[in-house]
Amino acid sequence: MKATKVGALMVDSVITAQHGTPFKEVVRTLGEHRISGLPVIDEDDKVIGVLSETDLMLHQARRPEPDSTLGTLTARLRRLSRRVRQTAAKSRALTAGGVMSTPAVTVHADDTVNVAARLMAEHRIERLPVVDDEDRLVGIVTRRDLLQVFLGTDEEIRRDVEREVFVNTLWLAPQLIEAAVSNGVVNLTGRMERRSDIPVALDMTRRLDGVVDVVDHLSYRIDDRHLQPAGQAPRGLNDDWLRRL
Repeated sequence: MKATKVGALMVDSVITAQHGTPFKEVVRTLGEHRISGLPVIDEDDKVIGVLSETDLMLHQARRPEPDSTLGTLTARLRRLSRRVRQTAAKSRALTAGGVMSTPAVTVHADDTVNVAARLMAEHRIERLPVVDDEDRLVGIVTRRDLLQVFLGTDEEIRRDVEREVFVNTLWLAPQLIEAAVSNGVVNLTGRMERRSDIPVALDMTRRLDGVVDVVDHLSYRIDDRHLQPAGQAPRGLNDDWLRRL
């Protein structure tokens, strides 16, 4: 079973800026290409930051008032938190390097769509630069790109779960397990041979393209927990699958 990789969805022609790119040029670039953000790279094409419209708006919204004196501004900055001081610094920045957000959150082309989606959710971002093994930029992927994997129908997801998880990998007869799918949520019902197979089946199902969530109603015939040393999963088929991830 092969989940969709980021490399299959990314755009490999990326609009970028460099550390010294002037602020107004960045604004003009975003407008010309109708994009809301871009990665900032160095001379070796390594991603050093990411710049979004939000970062650019901070430049305008947080600009010091014209009549603020240097002494007053200095005193105020001393009382501000580190995050607010960084925001204040952005408001005075004149280049992409001064406005960008760092460190850049990136993803590799061989990572799965689930990994990319989790990073976007955790960091509340809308795009991820895609890098190679040497952290050089090779593409970019957006939320809209990732949503493509959720366009499959419930019936297609059901067939994938039955075939890829229970028949091809766990070697179970399809009639033993029922996979009911509604709006991408998979409800699994039936009896597994071993208790240790249940978390494997759940994890494999979650990794399938288009699966939003998995509801576990599985039972088991044999409780094999006592057959293995504490902290170790049963060896065999499950180990083979886990090594392929």
